[in-house]
Amino acid sequence: MHEDGDVIAFLDRAPLVKGHVLIAPRAHVETLDDLPPDLIGPLFAVVQRVSRAVQRSLGADGSLIMANTRISQSVPHAHVHVVPRHQGDGLFRAGMVWIRKRYQDEEAAQLAARLREAIAAS
Repeated sequence: MHEDGDVIAFLDRAPLVKGHVLIAPRAHVETLDDLPPDLIGPLFAVVQRVSRAVQRSLGADGSLIMANTRISQSVPHAHVHVVPRHQGDGLFRAGMVWIRKRYQDEEAAQLAARLREAIAAS
């Protein structure tokens, strides 16, 4: 959905909420703590664009932006989660429980196309 020389963004294959996007630097960096200063700006510029695109194209009321460092980081490569949020979605009702979902056959491709268009428009 987004690629440039420094950063890539794609739908999480097992999303917390449908439309959940991962943004990562292309260069291998294990955690956000290890990210070189010259990549912080490019990474978070894409995080901001994706957050806006998620809200606009999916009708989300806001977004959750999150990055783990080591604990609960299932992939040893720095990445940031952008998760669509809707008022009253109950995501934090009893504490955050990371229950993954699955996309239907063409659902991920359709969502990615919508988000790609919204990112390009920003």
